[in-house]
Amino acid sequence: MNKIFVFIACTVLLFSSCVNEFNQVYKSTDYDYKYEYAKACYAEGKYQKAIDLLQQLITFQKGTVQAEESLFMLAMAEYNYRDYQTASDYFRKYHTSYPRGRYAEQAMFFIGESLYQGAPEPRLDQTATIAAIGAFQEYLDVYPDAMMKHEAQQRLFSLQDKLVRKELANAQLYYNLGSYFGNCTSGGNNYEACIITAQNALKDYPYSDLRENFATLLMKSKFELAQQSVEAKQVERFRDAEDECYGFINEYPDSKERATAEKLIAICKKYTQEK
Repeated sequence: MNKIFVFIACTVLLFSSCVNEFNQVYKSTDYDYKYEYAKACYAEGKYQKAIDLLQQLITFQKGTVQAEESLFMLAMAEYNYRDYQTASDYFRKYHTSYPRGRYAEQAMFFIGESLYQGAPEPRLDQTATIAAIGAFQEYLDVYPDAMMKHEAQQRLFSLQDKLVRKELANAQLYYNLGSYFGNCTSGGNNYEACIITAQNALKDYPYSDLRENFATLLMKSKFELAQQSVEAKQVERFRDAEDECYGFINEYPDSKERATAEKLIAICKKYTQEK
């Protein structure tokens, strides 16, 4: 029991000593020492302490040889601390301040990488994903022979896949809502919204692995739209749905949805052949 008490007491004293030491450094006006202490904190993975010190230093070090490294180290500390938006802002600030600096190319890569790490899952708002795509594209434009060209390209593929999955989720939602008109405040209906979303996705992402999913929703939505149309528009829309089904079979002859396409064609013919 006494050993445990001694251990706890020693731990508390050590922690207090470390806190006091950091506070002394933080309040110090010896910026060279503060700079070396910040570097040590960063190397030891004490990113929050490094951030606190570096935020001070980048103000007082303007015009000095240490200013460039401090700003880049601050950005990296924020990145490692997983404050990705702040990290991205600091990397951009570095690249703007030192476009020919020692870490300029790395900083531009990490603008995109920070946004990539902070990008949400596909079902959520993808503003950060779009920003990350723009950052990586800018990196490849500015540095066509970039050291991290392959990594940037792989990130672009991954980010674009997120956008595709977001569009697929939107199209599927419209299709699932079907004939519910409560959300159609601007006219039209959910099947038309699904058709437009799927068509745009097929156009915008020609190499996506999810093209068949969009094509499936497209043919089903065109059929459902024809079914609920007024008589004056039914024949034209059933013909359009029938053509879509044939196109689906031609493009995906081995699809598990082929039987569905053939079934829809048979129903469409009842309308198109009678007219």
